[in-house]
Amino acid sequence: MFLHVAPPNPLSQQYSRQVDAWVHPLFEQNWRLFAPDPESVNRQISVRTVHTGPDGAKQVSGWFDLTAVDNSAVKHNPFPSHTAQNMLRRAWSSYLETHGGDDRPRSQRALMIQRYLTNIASKRVAAHRGGNFEAVQLRVVTVPIAAPASAGGTGAGAVAPRTSDTRHLPWWKVKADSLGN
Repeated sequence: MFLHVAPPNPLSQQYSRQVDAWVHPLFEQNWRLFAPDPESVNRQISVRTVHTGPDGAKQVSGWFDLTAVDNSAVKHNPFPSHTAQNMLRRAWSSYLETHGGDDRPRSQRALMIQRYLTNIASKRVAAHRGGNFEAVQLRVVTVPIAAPASAGGTGAGAVAPRTSDTRHLPWWKVKADSLGN
């Protein structure tokens, strides 16, 4: 952590890749507390699993809403955990930053973020549904938030939001040991 927060120096520059790999995504720091960038969209992140049955047929589960689990952990809770509020959202934001629109990792950090998102999804679905599965797929539905009515109150109300966008990520294999199986 010292090399991460210290002013640039030869040692921190020499080991910047290793330091960044350790610090991100768990200990990332930013200035959003003082200059927040409010969300302009609502995202619903869901996961489904695939399991190979005894007859060799693939069995695909229904979608499980990860965002709803987070929202229920926060709603009516005066002291919600940082994990419930931010883990999934931040993992998705990091995924977007490192993968772009084609879902191809272009760096070691991108691969790490992809595994992180896979682990979050697989552990949460295993905790709520149980059972064995070999792979997960995420679906992200993005709905823009409507602009508020004008301050003068003479407008026709909030501007209607644009249509939603649904993105299906590729199937990602899951290691059995990461599920606690």
